[in-house]
Amino acid sequence: MKKIIIIWSILFCCSVSAQSETRKIIPFDDGWQFYLGDAVNAHETSFNDGLWRTLNVPHDWSIEGENLQDAPGGGNVGYFPMGVGWYRKTFSAPALAKDTKWSIEFDGVYENSDVWINGVHLGRRPFGYSSFSYDLTPHLRPEKNVIAVRVDNSNQPNSRWYSGSGVYRRVRLVGTKLLHVDKWGVFAYTPKVDSENATVAVETTINNSNVSSYTNAIVKQTLRDAGGTQVATAEAPVVIAANSIMNVKQLMTVSNPKLWDIDSPNLYTLETTVLAGRVETDFVTTTIGIRHIEYDIEKGFILNGKQVKMKGVNLHHDTGGVGAAVPERMWERKLQILKDGGCNAVRTAHNIMAPEFYEICDRLGMLVMDEVFDEWERGKRDYSYHRYFNDWHEKDLISMVRRNRNHPSIVMWSIGNEVPDQSSPRGAMLARTLINITKREDPTRLVTAGNDNIASDNNYATDEYLYEFRDEIQGYNYADRWRNRRELIYSIDKAANPTWRFLGTETGGLGGPRCSYLIGNDPNKVEARYGPRIDTEQRWKFTLLYDYVIGDFMWTGIDYYGESRWPSRGATSGMIDNCGFPKDGYYFFKSIWVSEPVLHVFPHWNWEGREGQIFPVYVYSNCDTVELFVNGKSYGQKRFEFPRKGTSGGWNSFPPGKVQTSTANLHLSWDVAYEPGELKAVGRKDGKQYTTQVFTTGKPEAIRLSVDRSAIKAHSSDVAHVRVEIVDSNGRVVPYADNLVKFELTGAKLIGVENGNMMDLSSTKISERKAFNGLCLAIVQAESPGNIIVKAVSEHLKSAEIEITATKP
Repeated sequence: MKKIIIIWSILFCCSVSAQSETRKIIPFDDGWQFYLGDAVNAHETSFNDGLWRTLNVPHDWSIEGENLQDAPGGGNVGYFPMGVGWYRKTFSAPALAKDTKWSIEFDGVYENSDVWINGVHLGRRPFGYSSFSYDLTPHLRPEKNVIAVRVDNSNQPNSRWYSGSGVYRRVRLVGTKLLHVDKWGVFAYTPKVDSENATVAVETTINNSNVSSYTNAIVKQTLRDAGGTQVATAEAPVVIAANSIMNVKQLMTVSNPKLWDIDSPNLYTLETTVLAGRVETDFVTTTIGIRHIEYDIEKGFILNGKQVKMKGVNLHHDTGGVGAAVPERMWERKLQILKDGGCNAVRTAHNIMAPEFYEICDRLGMLVMDEVFDEWERGKRDYSYHRYFNDWHEKDLISMVRRNRNHPSIVMWSIGNEVPDQSSPRGAMLARTLINITKREDPTRLVTAGNDNIASDNNYATDEYLYEFRDEIQGYNYADRWRNRRELIYSIDKAANPTWRFLGTETGGLGGPRCSYLIGNDPNKVEARYGPRIDTEQRWKFTLLYDYVIGDFMWTGIDYYGESRWPSRGATSGMIDNCGFPKDGYYFFKSIWVSEPVLHVFPHWNWEGREGQIFPVYVYSNCDTVELFVNGKSYGQKRFEFPRKGTSGGWNSFPPGKVQTSTANLHLSWDVAYEPGELKAVGRKDGKQYTTQVFTTGKPEAIRLSVDRSAIKAHSSDVAHVRVEIVDSNGRVVPYADNLVKFELTGAKLIGVENGNMMDLSSTKISERKAFNGLCLAIVQAESPGNIIVKAVSEHLKSAEIEITATKP
């Protein structure tokens, strides 16, 4: 009998409440004092921080430092400095009513944070990726309150890979009445969904901090569509004891729901109101999306009744130019670039992302595998999470699941990545413990882990360990690594374990530095090493052909800092670089992930001194046929077909669209004698013709600027990405240009510069950057509304400027 597990739909909860008379949220990011280094007694209220640097958080001090070969974290963190830092902020208490509680919420502090209020120690949080909060109420004064935060990231290495250092995510004050919704206390899911009706279940955790009496209360739910129209309500009277917490379950029915999916990520607003008698004591709004998921052992992942193959990438939490303190718009832009390339899923490798990351995925319709740990009891690095696991794993796992469990984008949880415990006698018990905690907090999704030793020769994953995922999802890191699995991949284990669910949690991609083509050191011949990876192509053939394979998450979507060797500061395994500029590999994946025409040819065509030598020319395309021309001369037409069409309707009779293939690969290639001029590929698809060209360029003559948006908000969450191109006299990007570009800004500030070259160790926090293979990027942020002028100058080049408008938030 076919076995299916149905995962009830989750409603997206960003855990952001609207301002109301009963719940107050005060952004607490601005006006901190910072000191890099340790400071004696800096937690005391009387400590003088007048000479400290004033800044706003999120803040990553590591990205501001110099890359040094002897940095304690080494290549693990890209040779950036880590260390100890202090943050202090002095503030007046919000208006205090006698029945009001105030807390401070941190979305993430890396790592080993200690927090004090007015000299009183509130607590310590070792794990730098967790969100946490502290109650300030007993310690607040009407005026001159001092929050102090000590951050200790000195023990290195402690993370894979670049972590950043400091209060690198957002902070807020939250004020509630004594009777209120508990932190992350709204949990919504749909036990039934179809095109006509959806049953919305909401579990609300109510906290009654009144110590003296029972309270008669009402919990009310109101669901509104995107236009604000009420579509469902529910109301429940409850009696809650003093100083206690209770869970209230309610059901609503939505007629003709607009479902959330990857193509139409429809969202609703859930309003939760708590009343004592007729007096409102709390009001929380939550953005939600209704959807239904299943994991079928034969058909893979099914979203709203439709089979969806996960076309995924792994992502780290840093992004180019700003390190780990990432404005929301930077993630929005890069995720949209990935989505435009056909990517529909991301894995948060290997730890929890900032809250806004998931909100963006919800809005874009991106599926998420949310991963919490890179280590359990056995460590990979001297000072990493294994030191804290036994004391903190439950708290940190609960923090992730409760904070994120209502995002419709999240379709599975990952409890670990390549943990050495998969081979240990205690591994099965640890996996079972983590799975049970996850399922207790969220019974609506399946659980996986990225396992790299399922078929290894040494330290192989034990049968007992793998058995713990028998009813979940079996996650494979590099399944095609081992012996005959290079060709057979998952099929061996599918035959032996027919009820398992199979997923490529981490696999090989098509990386390398953007627009860098290795041709060997012999000046008389080309020894090209810039072509496609056949193993990647073969694995994706298998993934797309076999329905039972849920999907594949390749390493990686975007280049990242760390995992490097001197003098490199980062890894170049991404399909886009850390500026967000697509590489050739981006177009390979796009050609197999999307249906619209794709036609991409490489390498560049500037090979002075190599005239007459033979260069491999590659095309990534989903066109029916492609013909290559050099200066108008045809090198012939080639074609591939995947999957190939078999006979239909009779002997040697083929369906329409059948082509005579010239290769079994997922790319096309020609061997071409180099001559300067024009390299042109002409593709034909469904009766239409498409053309792409690469030209031999002249020398650099000018700078050309463009921007992703002409208007931005004057807020720390928003930025403008100014793309810099070094062009010749014909306006063509010069593929070898490395000119130093200097930036002059009025009306805004420059928060980062990048070029995608991990060998460039110059600071990303100054106002200049060399171009790398013709491109670089400036990241601009506005502090107040008005006009912004960005000017770029370079010696011997024609300068350029561009105007941007900053509006009110």
